[in-house]
Amino acid sequence: MPTIQSTIPLPVLRLLRKLGHDIRDARLRRRIRTVTLAERALISRTTLHRIERGDPGVSMGNYSTVLFVLGLHDGIAELADRSRDVLGLDLLEERLPQRVRVPRGSGGRGRTAGR
Repeated sequence: MPTIQSTIPLPVLRLLRKLGHDIRDARLRRRIRTVTLAERALISRTTLHRIERGDPGVSMGNYSTVLFVLGLHDGIAELADRSRDVLGLDLLEERLPQRVRVPRGSGGRGRTAGR
């Protein structure tokens, strides 16, 4: 049976590990003990330790709550923001019509035009 870590791409595991280390460093810079941060985030110390190791099995909600408690949550909304989705916007633009055709008989006017 595959484990959670064996099903996640290696680059994603590396990013989670970096995030975990960054969270740990932020906690230490603020001189917050693990028990205090865990209490403020309403999680167990074990879960906090897993977050600081970058464990992919911990929910995104728990990661987000810890970031919120540390005051680092502002960037979460930007992660998949459509304005930063360059590939998605390029694909959308490719599907735009080259020209717009007006149906015959309407003369370019709307339904109520000419009434």
